[in-house]
Order: sequence, then C-alpha cells, then structure tokens
Amino acid sequence: MSKQVSIAIIYYSGMGHTKKVAEHVYKGVLSVPNVTARLFTSDEAIKEIATLENFDGFIFGSPTYMGNVAAKFKEFMEATSPVYFRQRNLQDKIAAGFTNSASFSGDKQSTLLSIFTFAAQHGMIWVPLGLPPLNNNSQSTGNEPNRCGFFTGLGTQSNADQSAEFAPPETDLLTAESLGARVAKITHKFNN
Repeated sequence: MSKQVSIAIIYYSGMGHTKKVAEHVYKGVLSVPNVTARLFTSDEAIKEIATLENFDGFIFGSPTYMGNVAAKFKEFMEATSPVYFRQRNLQDKIAAGFTNSASFSGDKQSTLLSIFTFAAQHGMIWVPLGLPPLNNNSQSTGNEPNRCGFFTGLGTQSNADQSAEFAPPETDLLTAESLGARVAKITHKFNN
C-alpha cells in the first residue's frame, strides 16, 4: 500500500492572477491519487511556519514585481529562517515554483531563480516544469502549453488591463495543472 503524501502550495497574489494560477496548480496536485494538498497565502504560511515541516512537497508562487518575487512573498521566505537553523527540517522535500506577470518574459526567470535559490538553501529537491515550449514556430496559435517558454518553473502571463476573471488564459491554467500533477507524482514516487 502506498503512503499518502501532502503538498503545500504557498503563494502571494497582489491582483488575483497568481492566486488563480495557484488554484489551478492545486487542482493539478489533487488529480494524482494518494496526494493531498493545502493552499496557503504567504501570510498564512508565516503564521503556520512550524506546520510546514509536515509537508512532503512544496510549490511556491509569486507575481514578478520589478524583476523578482513580491515583497510579501519575500517576507515568507525570510520567516523560514528559524526552520533553516533548526536542523534544516525542509531538507530533501520536493519543491517547484511559478510566477505570473503582464509581459511574456517580464524577468520571470529572475523570480523563478529566486524561488529556486530559496528552495536550495533549505536543501530541497527542485522539480522543473518538464514541458517543452510549444509556442515557437509559425504554426503556433499561442494556445499551446508552456506558451511563455520557461523550463525552470511555470511562467504565466496576464494582460495588464485584464482582471483575474479573464487572465491568465486557459492554456496557462492548464499548464499550471500540469505542474501541479508533475510535482504530485514526483513527490509521491520519492516518498514511496
């Protein structure tokens, strides 16, 4: 009988777009048998730092603001220092990341690398998106998975003049579900 594993999805969302992506990552995680998940805002995660050690995997998300994670997400990162100094209790946990911005690139890679470095400092095992960019030829419609072309983690795009009701587009949300399912499968495999 395989062991059930749990994944925490911790995110900050200023305008609701990143929250929407987090909800679809969550949906993807729950599509995998024997995996449970919990959504935390970065503020909620700060209040429950001690409980995070009970999770087997993590998926971190932040909008890209000024080329990096949002300040509120950085607060969460810094709040994990006691966990780091207390026998590195997040070591060997599975981790992945996602970000959203108005531009297709918008320095999302800087945000993903910041999240990756944070996970590496805790000794976590990083899981990349695992999808090739498919929006890269004359036959592309722009509706293909991984349309923003990121490998390190998930990059989604929301038009600056659209609310979270309309953006990011469905293809980005399906890619978010793919990331959630991938992390769930790897976390389950690693822990069984």
